Amino acid sequence: MEKQDVAIVLAHEIYGVNEHMKYMQKRLSLLGINVICPDLLHKEPPYKYAEEALAYQNFVQNIGFEYGVQQVNQAIAELKQQYQRVGVVGFSVGATIAWLCSENKMCDFVIGCYGSRIRNHTDIEPACPTLLIFPTEEKAFDVHTLVETLKKKEYRDLKLKSFPGVHGFIDSFSQNYHEVSAVKALQCIDEFLQDHLN
Repeated sequence: MEKQDVAIVLAHEIYGVNEHMKYMQKRLSLLGINVICPDLLHKEPPYKYAEEALAYQNFVQNIGFEYGVQQVNQAIAELKQQYQRVGVVGFSVGATIAWLCSENKMCDFVIGCYGSRIRNHTDIEPACPTLLIFPTEEKAFDVHTLVETLKKKEYRDLKLKSFPGVHGFIDSFSQNYHEVSAVKALQCIDEFLQDHLN
């Protein structure tokens, strides 16, 4: 893979650019991809997991999906000047942002992990290859209904995967971490990237 071939915009969770995002940035970089993770919160240090309610309130009141999408699309436009292909990988609210960016014709691929609010935007048809990963359980809503709704759409570029666990199961820094499912999900992400980047 040529150096200036692929870049990824990594869209973080409500907590900001935390250890999990730094880990994912490093992990994706090993595939020979340049990964940038814009801090949508402009907050250092990021929120701790114990501050979930506060982090969520801050995201809803001060950031929001519209701003997140705007920032990520701006990053895509800037990276497109240097790289042949640019994609978005997002987790939780970042996954919903990634999904909303899948309509952007400049975006070459999208990966979203447990984007709960995707349920409010099931009519979006991705304009690029898109992989959505969900846990088998979600506290706030029926994740099976969401997956079935998306399957019925039969979107050509959409691939759906579910793994045993709850929201955050890929995050080894979280108490929701599910090692077996995380390994499988990360392998699925690697394969998806290799399929669409080679």
